[in-house]
Amino acid sequence: MSTLHPVLIAGQWRAADAPSATFSATNPTTGQLLADDVYPVSSKADVDAVLVAAAQAAPALRATSPETIAAFLNRYADLLEANRDALVAAAHAETGFPTEPRLNSVELPRTTGQLRQAAQAALTRSWTRPVIDTKTGIRSLHEPLGGAALVFGPNNFPFAFNAIAGGDFAAAIAARCPVIAKVHTSHPTTSRLMAECAHQAATEIGLPVGSIQVLYRMDHKLSLGMIENPAVAAVGFTGSRSAGMQLKEVADRHGKPVYLEMSSVNPVFILPDYLAANSEALAAEFFTSCTMGAGQFCTNPGLLVLPGGELGAAFVAAAAAKFAEAKPGVLLNKGGRDSLAEAVETLKSAGATVVCGGEVFDDPGFRYANTILTVTGAQFIADPETLQTEAFGPASLLVLCESGDEMLAVANALEGNLTGTVYANDEGADDAFYTKLAPALRVKVGRLLNNKMPTGVAVSPAMNHGGPFPATGHPFFSSVGIPHAISRFSMLCSYDNVRPHRLPAELQDGNPLGIWRLVDGDWVK
Repeated sequence: MSTLHPVLIAGQWRAADAPSATFSATNPTTGQLLADDVYPVSSKADVDAVLVAAAQAAPALRATSPETIAAFLNRYADLLEANRDALVAAAHAETGFPTEPRLNSVELPRTTGQLRQAAQAALTRSWTRPVIDTKTGIRSLHEPLGGAALVFGPNNFPFAFNAIAGGDFAAAIAARCPVIAKVHTSHPTTSRLMAECAHQAATEIGLPVGSIQVLYRMDHKLSLGMIENPAVAAVGFTGSRSAGMQLKEVADRHGKPVYLEMSSVNPVFILPDYLAANSEALAAEFFTSCTMGAGQFCTNPGLLVLPGGELGAAFVAAAAAKFAEAKPGVLLNKGGRDSLAEAVETLKSAGATVVCGGEVFDDPGFRYANTILTVTGAQFIADPETLQTEAFGPASLLVLCESGDEMLAVANALEGNLTGTVYANDEGADDAFYTKLAPALRVKVGRLLNNKMPTGVAVSPAMNHGGPFPATGHPFFSSVGIPHAISRFSMLCSYDNVRPHRLPAELQDGNPLGIWRLVDGDWVK
């Protein structure tokens, strides 16, 4: 018998209040509904209750000690690991991603690792960045926002970017902001199991009631209405550009910070001398990167820019052979497959030629043939907007250029991206052109790479998983990388002539916490 699962509101798992509908996830490998687990589409009553609880939790969580926050994040990570078998099985059924190594040995450890990094940052207060100017008597630091973070999770990372466990969640909790998690409807059971671990940890550690809440689905207008509510102080979103821009319009109108990761084709430039020496190996590397996870990575190499002529033709042929021989991976849902098909048609309408693939793969599940398209550099420069359409999946557009000047013109025509890569000869043969290309590409991307595909995103303090619009809504912020990611859910608070005993501990004379502080221009302990 099917079970209608509850929602997590105000510290309790409870039945949804008058849900407007119900839904179940679909197994993308078979195309069949996972009908044993049924989830509610929440009504306004649920949404209102979540907002009231978040408003009540915000001041209590703001006053919670960093030690308690760290204890929660560490305990949560422990519980996720203790329940890994059930989590991995659910995520495999709902996403089609392989259990090994993707879910069990890569993504789940990444998730628990970033929770523990956030716990450490909470303890060290590194994200607060205290500044003391003794001459003026002014001191400042970053403190929690005065409300909740509304987090929208994507479909392509059921663990590491999940609204109830991923980077936005970890950062917001480390900043002592309540989280309202709008989990993705493609993997509700995975999200529920994670939320059960989070709720257990919160109860054991004693987080304020309402610090963590979960809704599965609601009417789109209700989602936008949540942003307008005073209980919500910031929004974190990973998903499509169209959905992200709707959230941004509402958030901007109401003065709310909104952190969006939306779209990126992640251009890869291959310079002539490198290509001449490494064509076959590079074709294999490109194939692996573009088709990994069925191409459903934010940093998938969706645009390659390389020399034309015989050199480019040989690379295209070698890559196309690998793409055509391999069975395409499973896409996350029917909507993703249909969006990919639409994007390929858009590229074709702008003059792109299909070398291989370019059609839905005949299979009970959701698959699209591994696809390579080509255009000339001149074609791209003539219509860069259309030819930068993101084809989210195992597809890439190859731009074949007649000269270095044409490659540079392509770089200058790019929109903002998460990553940009240059493959250049290490012996110096490509250096002269690299010095022209890299500055043009540098301002278009958040992360610049050399001689490696951009697919991986390490959870490192130095990582920037952000970039200029439309990759994200703001080029200054990163959704990955502790402690920088935490600052998104903070506000800069200045204290002017405030008596010493009234200052936060981070700003008091004598540095009672023993943390790094910028005092009169020098970082000291």
